[in-house]
Amino acid sequence: MPSRSRHRRRPDNPSGAAGAGPDTSAGAARQRAADEPSPAERYAAARRRQQEDSGELGRFREELGFRLDAFQVEACTALERGSGVLVAAPTGAGKTVVGEFAVHLALGAGRKAFYTTPIKALSNQKYGDLVRRYGPGQVGLLTGDTTINSEAPVVVMTTEVLRNMLYAGSPTLDGLGFVVMDEVHYLADRFRGPVWEEVIIHLPDDVQLVSLSATVSNAEEFGDWLAMVRGDTEVVVSEHRPVPLGQHVLVNAELLDLYAGHVDPTDPGVDPPINPDLRRLLANRSGGERRGPGDRGYRGRGGRRPGGDHRPGGAPAVRTTPRFAVVDVLDREGLLPAIVFIFSRAGCEAAVQQCLGAGIRLTSPAEQAEIRMIVEERCAAVPPEDLEVLGYWQLADALSRGVAAHHAGMLPLFKETVEDLFSRGLVKVVFATETLALGINMPARSVVLEKLVKWDGSRHVDVTPGEYTQLTGRAGRRGIDVEGHAVVLGHSGLDPVQLAGLASKRLYPLRSSFRPTYNMAVNLVAQVGRDRAREVLETSFAQFQADRGVVGLARQAQAHTEALEGYAKAMECHLGDFAEYARLRGELSAAEKDVSRQAAGARRAEAARSLEGLRPGDVLEVPQGRRSGYVVVVDPGPKAGFEGPRPTVLTTDRQVQRLTVPDVGRGARTVGFVRVPRDFEARVPAARRDLAARLRAAVADLAPAPHERPRRAARADDDARVQDLRRALRAHPCHGCPEREDHARWAERWSRLRAEHDALVGRIAGRTGSISVVFDRTCDLLAQLGYLDVDDEGALRVTPDGRWLRRLYAENDLLLAECLRRGAWDELDPPGLAAAVSTVLYRSRRDEDAQPHVPGGPNGRLGVAIDATVRAWSELEDLETAHRLETIQPVDLGLVEAVHRWAAGRSLDAVLRGSDLTAGDFVRWCKQVIDVLDQISSAAPHERLRSTAARAVDAVRRGVVAYSSV
Repeated sequence: MPSRSRHRRRPDNPSGAAGAGPDTSAGAARQRAADEPSPAERYAAARRRQQEDSGELGRFREELGFRLDAFQVEACTALERGSGVLVAAPTGAGKTVVGEFAVHLALGAGRKAFYTTPIKALSNQKYGDLVRRYGPGQVGLLTGDTTINSEAPVVVMTTEVLRNMLYAGSPTLDGLGFVVMDEVHYLADRFRGPVWEEVIIHLPDDVQLVSLSATVSNAEEFGDWLAMVRGDTEVVVSEHRPVPLGQHVLVNAELLDLYAGHVDPTDPGVDPPINPDLRRLLANRSGGERRGPGDRGYRGRGGRRPGGDHRPGGAPAVRTTPRFAVVDVLDREGLLPAIVFIFSRAGCEAAVQQCLGAGIRLTSPAEQAEIRMIVEERCAAVPPEDLEVLGYWQLADALSRGVAAHHAGMLPLFKETVEDLFSRGLVKVVFATETLALGINMPARSVVLEKLVKWDGSRHVDVTPGEYTQLTGRAGRRGIDVEGHAVVLGHSGLDPVQLAGLASKRLYPLRSSFRPTYNMAVNLVAQVGRDRAREVLETSFAQFQADRGVVGLARQAQAHTEALEGYAKAMECHLGDFAEYARLRGELSAAEKDVSRQAAGARRAEAARSLEGLRPGDVLEVPQGRRSGYVVVVDPGPKAGFEGPRPTVLTTDRQVQRLTVPDVGRGARTVGFVRVPRDFEARVPAARRDLAARLRAAVADLAPAPHERPRRAARADDDARVQDLRRALRAHPCHGCPEREDHARWAERWSRLRAEHDALVGRIAGRTGSISVVFDRTCDLLAQLGYLDVDDEGALRVTPDGRWLRRLYAENDLLLAECLRRGAWDELDPPGLAAAVSTVLYRSRRDEDAQPHVPGGPNGRLGVAIDATVRAWSELEDLETAHRLETIQPVDLGLVEAVHRWAAGRSLDAVLRGSDLTAGDFVRWCKQVIDVLDQISSAAPHERLRSTAARAVDAVRRGVVAYSSV
């Protein structure tokens, strides 16, 4: 293995001269004296050793077999004296030791300990760790779809499970002494974060809380809130990484330090100087990345093209190093095992294939044999007919070479196999999405970031300092590596100063995402009543931060006021009131947009009408779009449902297509008729050929419809309000001002800032009690729907409908409740119910133009049920708007066909064929469907639907979906 001294921390001899002896100079003596601990530091160290070796902590340390760090001793000592603790420390620093000490204390005192995590994979991993220490009889697991030994004294669970227990008053809570909340900074998550605050608020007062967090910049603020709601809480913050982290950039297959040679990468300070060699290379980036016959770039393992590729003037070109070459460099430099973060599932899979295609093999024959044995053992339960569909053989081949992908689209069983092999040191490189950065224990010697930009679901955004810290925190294995290494791939757009900013800002703030939900509202009203519930919610971290933030908002509002005065002066006009003129311009613009929206709606309605009432043989002209041209109707389709009219047509080039409203632009035009044989069969090529020939003959002499004059302008011209506003604008004195447009620009700035200022003032006004205000609106909406009502004494109480809403914990809880109450799903069989439930849960990863297929069509039982679901969603959305709420998520039909096929017993190949779904995504969504079906089996208002839901659970939980993840 090549020496890694170039990337280790600098030796004590700064000159680096070979053979230099000990430095006995006076300066060296002073340095040694400075390195000696002070009397106070020696006393603190002695005190820490005394604490570590005494009491329960001493007994616990003997089990561990190693000395604890200062922050671990501090946190454990606080726990032993009865305090709660918040521990904020970098990834890999050893925070979980504090949680494990809480388990030790609970078992010693004969009480229970719950260890909660944000994701099932982390729960599974922690369960395995604790079973190895305490034995399977002492440890249980609850993750929604997995229940093992649930009444054990130590239970690992997802945070949602604990929340549900608290609301249900589960007897499993009896004797609970400690709760460990691992990755507690997850409460900032927009979708699932509120669960953490619910648990913290509702836990019994005598339970000690251990909160383990990544290093956040406002740990003291979070600790203050914990002390307010939980009592005595000690905040322990450590910014020290036990394994130092070096920062590098890989440019043209060469690894370069990010900082200049004299900078300590563990403490670079503000604006650290950049390595001049790196700065010079990245400065020569004009001309982009070249590829071609004369520029083949990197060739083979471990080397570059002789003489390199140079730009004019001798500067080497800056190209992104190919993925297989990245692996070669890491191997050559001794930086394996490594995690390479690629913010794309397809990119991770492609990287593995590129490595295999380049002949990468990082394992010895003995390791290959061990890998194959482990893979075969772990995947033995997979039916042979599913192996090809799941890509098992490609996975096994890649793993045997020491290379793997890891992302949410993979089958959970495969992901867990990758994690196991990586933790054993058998897999050397994992190409992963950022989901791997959360909690799962997969430390590596180095972490590589392919880009500093990622897709957040709607747009490309820069990686934040907090995300960079979380991702690179995996680098450096404690007790194995001298230092970890963070590597960013150099490319033509990389700014080393920006990278240094990311690498040196390791702290990020924790922001609450808490909001009241409908399920939360009925549970709180049932347990403590409305008034007490409002008080409970006002103790949330979200309200705590809101109250503290008012001072800063008021200062910002004052700055707005001063700026508005300046803008108002700049837009003054000597001819008249320019603010009034600007208001007229704004009203005119809004009116024209309104007319345009109305025209768009009218065009869609007109397009839908053009597809209604058709008969077989009608010849249509489709004026625009990807299906423009002439077609003949072969099947008008059923009566229009939630998807609109969808006739089946034949084109002039013999293609059979389903025509939808978006396909026909402003509308199709019926231009003729040809006879369609009664026995016409679209699947018979000869029948299609003959009918297409008749269609071409029928339209040969037809002239295309003349293009319609743009309707937006015509409608605007005809709109009386638009005309009035235009006349008023032209008549205003300021209309003739030669500096009108300059004034208008200032007026526009004034208007934008004024809107921002008014919103800010509204935020300030709403900050005090803002959470309870949302709770009141939520209760008012629930009362309007009949889930809550007022009793004889004037207090709010939960109705019978509300009692089963209490047992629905999904994100779209109210929509689920409405579908059950309205009987929208009463007539469905188990596959249909599973498919209908998927519409409330599923979220497509991208906007899809294709209309999803509903088994049985719009008029079948499932189609009618989905139509009722869509109507319920639409009505709830209107209600929420009226109550100034925004929680209901839209219905998504993208999973309907796949779930229905699977629950009906079809094979995995038949389910996934022709869809964009990966096996991992399909399994993940199926498990969520099972979770909700399980809730319906106890919460539905009548026995028939409860029975259908129970049978649907069994229908979905089979094959790949049923494989245990433990």
